[in-house]
Amino acid sequence: MTPRESAETEAKKTFEEFILWTKRVLYVSTSFLLMVVVGCNSGVETGKGATGSKYNGEVYAPTNMGENK
Repeated sequence: MTPRESAETEAKKTFEEFILWTKRVLYVSTSFLLMVVVGCNSGVETGKGATGSKYNGEVYAPTNMGENK
């Protein structure tokens, strides 16, 4: 085998391993991010008995605006 053929064979092998590890890292990263997003969203309260995380517009209603003292 000539040095050129040997180098080409090694380059192909290395490229295939690089693609394999890139896919593995991508899948693990995606899975981790998906778990974080689902985990953070699990505590959001919705429905009839929800408490705590509701917006109350009356609390933030502007008052005394436009009145001259």
